[in-house]
Amino acid sequence: MTQAFSGMPKALGHIRVLDLSRVLAGPWCSQNLADLGADVIKIERPGVGDDTRAWGPPYARDADGNNTSEAAYFLTANRGKRSVTVDIATPEGQAIIRDLAREADVVLENYKVGQLKRYGLDYESLKEIKPDLVYCSVTGFGQDGPYAHRAGYDFLIQGMGGLMSVTGERDDLPGGGPQKAGVALTDLMTGMYATVAVLAALTHRDRTGQGQSIDMALLDTQVAMLANVGSNYLNSGKAPKRWGNAHANIVPYQTFACADGHIIVATGNDGQYQKFVEAGGRPDLGADPRFTTNPLRVQHRDVLVPLLAEMVKTRTRDEWIAQLEAVGVPCGPINDVGEVFENEQVKARGVAIEMDHPAAGKVKLVRSPMKLSLTPAQADLPPPMLGQHTDEVLRDLLGRSEKEIAALRAKGAI
Repeated sequence: MTQAFSGMPKALGHIRVLDLSRVLAGPWCSQNLADLGADVIKIERPGVGDDTRAWGPPYARDADGNNTSEAAYFLTANRGKRSVTVDIATPEGQAIIRDLAREADVVLENYKVGQLKRYGLDYESLKEIKPDLVYCSVTGFGQDGPYAHRAGYDFLIQGMGGLMSVTGERDDLPGGGPQKAGVALTDLMTGMYATVAVLAALTHRDRTGQGQSIDMALLDTQVAMLANVGSNYLNSGKAPKRWGNAHANIVPYQTFACADGHIIVATGNDGQYQKFVEAGGRPDLGADPRFTTNPLRVQHRDVLVPLLAEMVKTRTRDEWIAQLEAVGVPCGPINDVGEVFENEQVKARGVAIEMDHPAAGKVKLVRSPMKLSLTPAQADLPPPMLGQHTDEVLRDLLGRSEKEIAALRAKGAI
């Protein structure tokens, strides 16, 4: 569980990111950029740091198995960064941020709309000293509109943005009702979209010399990622409903209970459906005129699905997977997270990595899924301790003397 890319070229090795964001959406973006080689300087509040440092348990453990102060939540989105503590509410802290912005290509922030303007750290202020700066703001609702000044949280946006209206069991079945996704999906997707936007803005800057601001909103992202569900509504005028583990447009494309567990069967075309029922010893369900095409199966799903469920219960999970894989029907198990990391394909792809850490000795993380042949994503630095790199950055990047650094610390600016 290691990753060794030292000495290999970095796609973003020429880019420096000043990261004023915290929690998940912003840090997820900056971690992507760090994995691709950018020098990411993470600004944190002195003595407190990123909110997620306190979001435990669980915590990383040291060599003796004791909990450290490093929450697993923080570790997941902050590798590859240097931590610098700055109090931006102080004039001295604001001066440090401005000096760092001069040395940066990208500023990333997720403060409430207008909050950084009070400190002279908004885009309009910083572009005066760094005209080609790429400045990415991540908020719940964007920089304008009637909700702009509201705080935005992933759970809230999953509900407001329609995701929970189509996630969860059908209302007419036991356990029916809205459900959020098991991970902070809106935060993560906003971080991914922000990454793409930053890279696009850097490409434009490299061609034209022009910087620009980027306005990323969790609600915009959530509505965009409704994808086919949103398109279905826009083109039909009918709001989609929850289907649980079934699919609104494809049948069968859902979970089924086996003799000893559950499987997912995803028949994407009529030929796969035919192979599924033939493997189950029910070719009659393939010949039945109600079920020969997907539109017909969608129309008659309430009749067909119970028949398929009865068929699937006759065999074990592993028997079904082996038989369906042999005939080319997409299927698979429903793994818990422990089974995920024990999966032979996950292991073969080197998804889990282990890194040296100053407090825990070793920490286990999930590597970037971006596999580039010449400039692979690299995990060079472990998630930092709070303020671990403050003196280093102020001294080496900004030229502050030890005496000046001590004075800033005495004032509480760092």
